Amino acid sequence: MEKRKLGRTALSIAPLVFGGNVFGWTADEPTSSRLLDAFTDAGFNAIDTADVYSAWAPGNKGGESETIIGKWLRQSGRSRDSVVLITKVGSDLGEGRKGLSKRWIMQAVEDSLKRLQTDHIDLYLSHWPDADTPYDETLSAYQSLIEAGKVRHIGASNLDADQLRSALDTAAARGLPRYDVLQPEYNLYDRGGFDGPLRNLCLSEEIGVITYFSLASGFLSGKYRSHKDVEGKTRGEAVAKYLDGRGMRILNALDEVAASRQAKPAEVALAWLMARRGVTAPIASATSLEQVQSLIRSADLTLSEEELRLLNEASD
Repeated sequence: MEKRKLGRTALSIAPLVFGGNVFGWTADEPTSSRLLDAFTDAGFNAIDTADVYSAWAPGNKGGESETIIGKWLRQSGRSRDSVVLITKVGSDLGEGRKGLSKRWIMQAVEDSLKRLQTDHIDLYLSHWPDADTPYDETLSAYQSLIEAGKVRHIGASNLDADQLRSALDTAAARGLPRYDVLQPEYNLYDRGGFDGPLRNLCLSEEIGVITYFSLASGFLSGKYRSHKDVEGKTRGEAVAKYLDGRGMRILNALDEVAASRQAKPAEVALAWLMARRGVTAPIASATSLEQVQSLIRSADLTLSEEELRLLNEASD
C-alpha cells in the first residue's frame, strides 16, 4: 500500500489512521486487539489515541486506550518501527492534570509511554489550545522530549488558523520545534473549520493533516436518518445535530455514489476525505471486523471528478 508523507515529518503513513477512541469504551480489550490485527495486517500503520481516551465511559479514568494499544503491540510480535503511534496531551484528566504547561507535559508523556509500553511516541499532539500557557513554554517542553528521544514529532489538534500561525511564528522566532501536523475536525458535513484559511496555511507550510470525526460521529455511515434512529444510541446526541436538510442532501449524494460503486456510504465519505487537497489521511474508528474491512475498502476507492463534484455540491 502506498504511504503518504506526513507533512515535513519523517513519517510515512497509509492513507487511513485507526481511531483508538473506542478502545476500552465500545470495544473491549480482546475486540480491540482483533481490530488492530486486522487493520495492520492489511498494510495500515498509524494508530491515533490520547491520554484522555476513554475517560467518558462509566468506570474509566483515562488511559484505557493507550493501555490496550500498548498490550496489543507487545503481544502481537510486531516490530515497534512498523507502527506509527500518535497520542495527545492536554485534555482534562481531573485533579489539575490538564493543559500544555511544561510541568504537566513532562509528567504526562511518562504516563503515556508507560501505558503504551514503548520508549518513544512517533507523533505527540497538543490536544486543545491552552490560553494559560505561552506557546514557547509548550514548544520548549517538546524540544526537551525530542532531544531525549521520547518524542519523534509534534503536532496540534483543534487550532484555528490564527492560533496555528502564532505557534509557527513562535517556533521560528525562538528556534523551537514547530507543529508539523494538524488534527482538525473535518468531514463532508463539518467543513467550515478547516476549509479556507486553515487549510491554506497547512498547504503553504507543508503541514500534514489527519482529520477526526471523519464520519461525523457515524452519521455519514447512513445508519441514522431520523431522530428515532438515534434514540438510546451511544452517540445519539452527537448525531442528532446532523439530521437537517443539508445532512439529508449529503446522505442522498453518498447513497447515489455508493450504489454506483457497490460501496457503503461510509466508504465513500472516507474516500472523499482522502481525495481532498491538504488532507494526508482521515482518522476512522471501528468496533467490529466487518467495519474494519469496510475501512480497508475505502482506501481502494478512488472517486471520479463527477462523483467528487456531486458530493461537494451536496455539502455546500
